[in-house]
Amino acid sequence: MKKKENIPEIRFSGFTDLWEQRKLSEVADIVRGASPRPIKDPKWFDTKSNIGWLRISDVTNQEGRIHFLEQRISAIGQEKTRVLITPHLLLSIAATVGKPLINYVPTGVHDGFLIFMNPIFEKEFMFQWLEMFRPNWSKYGQPGSQVNLNSELVKNKKIELPGNSEQIKIGNCFEKLDNLITLHQRKYDKLKLVKKSLLEKMFPKNGETVPAIRFKGFTDTWEQRKLGDLMNVGSVKRIHQSDWTDSGIRFLRARDIVCAAKGEEPSDYLFISEEKYQKYSSLSGKVQVGDLLVTGVGTIGIPLLIKTNTRIYFKDGNIIWFKNGNIINGEFLYYSFIGYRIQTFIKESAGIGTVGTYTIDSGKRTIISVPSFGEQEQTGLLFKKLDNLITLHQRELEKLKKIKKSLLEKMFV
Repeated sequence: MKKKENIPEIRFSGFTDLWEQRKLSEVADIVRGASPRPIKDPKWFDTKSNIGWLRISDVTNQEGRIHFLEQRISAIGQEKTRVLITPHLLLSIAATVGKPLINYVPTGVHDGFLIFMNPIFEKEFMFQWLEMFRPNWSKYGQPGSQVNLNSELVKNKKIELPGNSEQIKIGNCFEKLDNLITLHQRKYDKLKLVKKSLLEKMFPKNGETVPAIRFKGFTDTWEQRKLGDLMNVGSVKRIHQSDWTDSGIRFLRARDIVCAAKGEEPSDYLFISEEKYQKYSSLSGKVQVGDLLVTGVGTIGIPLLIKTNTRIYFKDGNIIWFKNGNIINGEFLYYSFIGYRIQTFIKESAGIGTVGTYTIDSGKRTIISVPSFGEQEQTGLLFKKLDNLITLHQRELEKLKKIKKSLLEKMFV
């Protein structure tokens, strides 16, 4: 369906009526929350109270659906604010401006929020509409200044509304989508915590020779070695900017490694010609499968494991090159580097009060705990599978968010 005036681009079957334009003030009594003053006075709060106190941080942490409030407002504090016992639609007008939310717990609302009282709309529909419209509130601020929303601006905002039955259908659709997004977000967050815990427990702590958790059948102590005693640690011949090209052999910068660690693509790619690649690599050597590249400037200590025979080069001494080959299992080496012990050493060796750098010398002095090769393989494989699972949920989460963004644009007028 083509988008027409008062008709959305995508619509549920059976609905044909035009949407009606109304002011927000015509479909709810919009009032501002209230705050006791001075707000830091402890008498306004009581940990035993059954009424929560809503803060801006609660909105961002819970994605607008408030199921828990850590801070509690006292009986005398409740007299100085607006208390909501049942779920209401609210809108943030301070700090996180224009963020809609629904309270599912008894809530004291301070003056950084507007409350939609006595609505004649479906709450979930309006919650999603406000989420869709949120970026547009910026036009009410002065250029270069923070947006300042107030009740009059919100009250006078015009909105296109369908009938209540269509509002219910739309609201239910987005609520189910939000629940699915929340489910994948929780799985993703849980897997990240599992990985963090295993990184702490499957590698020995300082002063210890075995990890707290290990695979069955392995009993030997882990050997502590300096990486400089196990492999060559260096960098490459610097590439002159005059040798950069638009195609050919890709070369990496430290920021490309940081992007890869976040699962992001760099904003641009840089290349050198086949001829220059042969010239530079003849001086420094060629990166091979199993080698590890680690950022030495900026966000230091971010590792990148070379997993394929794709030819690459990297820019200069901003990246430390561990020429591992197959001396240590590549996955094991990589996960050792993102573990607490090596990351702590990198930060400590970078210096205090200066721009931190991880140098070739620091790389050689980096101590790694090494088990048998079989245990290395199993440990590396476990974390690799865990990362693949994390990536799977991350991609599904991103996909669902894109679907929601698209539907928000097409299912409202």
